[in-house]
Order: sequence, then C-alpha cells, then structure tokens
Amino acid sequence: MSKHEDIIKYILSLEVGTKISVRSIASELGVSDGTAYRAIKDSDTLGIVTTIPRVGTVRIEKVEKKNIESLTYGEVINVVDGSLLGGKNGIHKMLHSFIIGAMTIEAMKQYIRKDCLVIIGNREEAQKLALLNDAGVLITGGFGCSNEIKELANEKCLPIISSSYDTFTVASMINRAISENLIKKDIILVEDIMEDSPCYLEITDTVEKWKKIMQQVKHERYPIVDSDKKVVGIVSLKDLSNHHTDSDPVSKVMHKDPITVTPKTTVAYAAHIMGWEGIELFPVVKGKKLKGVITRRDVIKALQYMARQPQAGETLEDSILKEFEFNIEDDVAHFTGKITPEMLDPIGTASWSTLNMLLSTMAIMILRQKNKANILVDSINTYFMNPVQMDSDINIYVNIIDEGINYCKVEVDMFDGKKDIVGKCILSARMIRR
Repeated sequence: MSKHEDIIKYILSLEVGTKISVRSIASELGVSDGTAYRAIKDSDTLGIVTTIPRVGTVRIEKVEKKNIESLTYGEVINVVDGSLLGGKNGIHKMLHSFIIGAMTIEAMKQYIRKDCLVIIGNREEAQKLALLNDAGVLITGGFGCSNEIKELANEKCLPIISSSYDTFTVASMINRAISENLIKKDIILVEDIMEDSPCYLEITDTVEKWKKIMQQVKHERYPIVDSDKKVVGIVSLKDLSNHHTDSDPVSKVMHKDPITVTPKTTVAYAAHIMGWEGIELFPVVKGKKLKGVITRRDVIKALQYMARQPQAGETLEDSILKEFEFNIEDDVAHFTGKITPEMLDPIGTASWSTLNMLLSTMAIMILRQKNKANILVDSINTYFMNPVQMDSDINIYVNIIDEGINYCKVEVDMFDGKKDIVGKCILSARMIRR
C-alpha cells in the first residue's frame, strides 16, 4: 500500500468531526507536507473531509449522492458565507429542515424539531430555546451571541452560525441549495454503482487462470492490468474461441486500448456507449489505474432507480414544460401551450435553443411513455425554425415514423396559432428496456 493510500486509510479511521491539517497528518504519519496535502485533497473529492471557512478541514461522514436531500451545517456556512460562533464539533451533522423564528417564544416551541436550523436575529432567549431543543441556530444581520449561548452550543455540539445577510436572503439561499441537491440526486455517476473490488487479471496471468476465474465470477469480460494496476487491455468470452493453449499469457489474447470510463462519468453516458458498442462491462479507471467495473446489469438497475425518483427540484425544462397540455389525437401526440417570457431571446422572440429543447424533449417524453424504456438520443436534425412572438399559442405534434426493438425515429412539427408551421425536426434515439 502506498503512502498516499495509507493517509486516506488513516483519515477514514478518524472520528467524524475530527479536525485535520497538512502539518498534523505529515507529523503523525511521517510523510512530506506535499504528500499529506495531495491525500487530503483526494479525501475531499471522496467526500470524507470538508473545509469550513475559519474552521479548517474536518472529517465528515460520506453521504451517498443518491440520498442527498439535506445539507450539513458546514455546507450551510459556505452557502450563506457565514462564520461559526460555537458548536464546531457538530458542523458535520445533517439538518433536514429550517424554520424562521419570527414569532413569540411560546409559539416557536411547537415548530422546533431535532436537527432543524432556526434562522433568527439577535434574540438570545430564542437562540437558547433552539439549542435546548437540539436545533442549530443561524443568526442573521451579522449579529453575534453571548458567551452563555456559545458555551451551550459547544456543550450540545450544535453549531451556531452568524451571517451578514438578512433573514429572507438567508432562507432563499438555503432553500436554493437544498433544491439543487434534490435535482442532483437523479444524476447518478459511475462511482455510485461501480463494483469497487473488481475481479481482474494481471498481464502475466495465463489463459488457464482466466478460465478458472470465469467459472467463478461468470462475467464475460475482464480487465487486464500491469504491475502498477494500470488497465492495458481486456479479454472477453468470445476470445476463448480462438486457438490458444492454456499456458499462453492473457497478454497474447487481450484487446489493447479498451474503452474505459471514469468514476465521474454519468451512468446515462455509460449506458449510451454500452448500447452503441454492444459492451457488457466497462473498466472504471482514474489516472489509467483500475478502480472498479460496471456491468450492463448495474447500469440498467441505476436507470430504473432514476426513473422511479420523484423530481423534487424544478429544473429549467420543468418550469417551461409545466405550461403545456398534452393529449393523443389519431395516434399522434399533441402538445399545446404558449410562449412565455422565460423562452425569449434578447430581441424579444422565442430563442432557437428553447424551441429546439421543446421539440426534442416532447419527442423523448412520448417515446418513454409508449415504450416504458430509457431513451438515449443519437441525433437531432432541425430543418428550420421561424421566429415566434411572446404569448403566441403553439401546437406541437409528435409522430413516431420508424421503430425497431431498440431503435426509433420521431418526427416533430410545431405550428403557431394561425396553423403556420414554425419548426420541424427529426430525432433518432436508442431504447434501453427497463
């Protein structure tokens, strides 16, 4: 195990909330400051440490991306550009809701819950009430707090934060941050689903060993690595049909320069390449070194998971498409709606990008609904797009003109209120069945 891996393993062994630094790591493990710094940066990328302004770097509990529905107190400090007044041992804790303390003390009692954040001004009695009920405190207006409140926050390990912004601005900033996290939870990366203890072969292994591993693991493809664990090739089941003896090294059989993905590749992109290339398994690499593998089965399960998730945060597409109504007329999907101010370009007509998004998104919606499949767009050909004024009524018709088992082609036409055609495109896509 390298010094770099030793440091990360050491950081993982620390208790959540432990403060760490380059100097402390270097001194504890007897490594250089540069090695310690790089390991701490990688730990930040892995999500096991975080850096809080005016506090430093602390060990945190890793939160799975798919379950991000809340924020830590440390993240709130960054969001509101705040400073920590007390309770630093609790900055790694998660908060699941927040309330604004613009009411009497008696009225506040029924709203305060454990692990919520109370946003309030310089009302010491309300600050104390929140801490006694296991809630954190965010003081707006740049106000501080008394030593008694700081001591109580330290004792309860509940952060008390001060921000120079007003209450409305702070609440808006936190709400936006939570909304963005809720949107992100549908974006699953390869690192969320990969098998991080993969079965692989070394370049010196023989075909005989490969056959034994295949009988045990049942995968059709296996990455080949060199002495530095860098992926140099891949072998697949069909390679066994070639005439090789059991004593031959796998390096004689393998395909060089295989297609790989990184931990930060989206599952949607990996699915697209799998469908396009007909690949059952991808090696996952970071700096060419093998970190894991993902299979077609892993990808399909992830896509099914994403399809089941409610879209809790509103995206740009959501805000535009919610203005449209939908019905089926003679097997042709018909959308009706208006051009809203959000769709305009600087000269006052509907922007080309928005209209193109409408055409493509509505085609994908119909294909998903009809085929109960995940849709991966191959190409979009937009033939023309005419200017459309704000508040204009538009009608969009989606017609499936060619469809196979895993392939489809859709024609989309857009008309204005006078029934003049204003846009037309043809979209080609692949389908991954759930």
